[in-house]
Amino acid sequence: MKFKINNTILNVFEAGVENYNKSRSSLVFLHYFGGSSRAWTEVVEKLAADYHCVAPDLRGFGASDALPENYAVKDYADDVADLISILTIENYVLIGHSMGGKIALAFAARRPKDLHSLILLAPSPPTPEPINEDEREKQLASHGNRCVATDTVCQAAGGKLPGEIFARAINDNLRTSHSAWEWWLEKGSREDISSEIKKINVPVLVAAGERDEAMTPKLLKREIVRRVKNGSLIVVPEVKHLLPLEAPEKIADLIRRHCENCADDQQSSEKNKLRESKFYDDTGKRTINRKTAIS
Repeated sequence: MKFKINNTILNVFEAGVENYNKSRSSLVFLHYFGGSSRAWTEVVEKLAADYHCVAPDLRGFGASDALPENYAVKDYADDVADLISILTIENYVLIGHSMGGKIALAFAARRPKDLHSLILLAPSPPTPEPINEDEREKQLASHGNRCVATDTVCQAAGGKLPGEIFARAINDNLRTSHSAWEWWLEKGSREDISSEIKKINVPVLVAAGERDEAMTPKLLKREIVRRVKNGSLIVVPEVKHLLPLEAPEKIADLIRRHCENCADDQQSSEKNKLRESKFYDDTGKRTINRKTAIS
């Protein structure tokens, strides 16, 4: 589907159950730099029977339009907010991978009322991403180069992607717009939003690839988990940076468990509130503790 959002036409993949905003949270997916909504294909396939899933091609990536300007982390967060509003999603978990993780952090710092939690997969940190300057210059000069794109995907995934997924990742890299490519490498990856993420008021689950040489567990614990009020870190074994492509079944299970645990926690919290609540008799005196009425 195509939606006009902030003067940009975004391509959006939507799948899964239709009774969203009811029994389960919707899942909103934000892809990595050089990727697209297609990066979530296998993960969504494993979740769509039970969840409403939405994955946009972020502006300048995939099949979405590319503007000559208006590229900043806040612009992408604005796009996410408007998309959620247009789709009337009132109950959701936001899942961001790499670059999408940084955008998810910026969005969550706004404290949107219907956001239940964040799941961040090898996220770009809220502080400037630790990219070697020689590597940054190499990437800037490599836009549209198939050989470099192939090498980049191989290194990011440890060379273990199935053929179809590997080809799709290379194709997504090559169809990234020049303006979005330059923005992320020169500015977006360097943006510092660390002071903002202290405002996040929902649970934040950070997943690191055990073999990721860039977004290491140590880095993500220091730069994200310790900066938010309710953060936790898990390490996904035997994977590098492209978690949804390398281990879609593990990632789908991680998302499902997180959503189920959050739902259990919410139900428990509601029961505790009910147990502790008190009410008044018609004389205006507090007489009964509802704790006694619940088994």
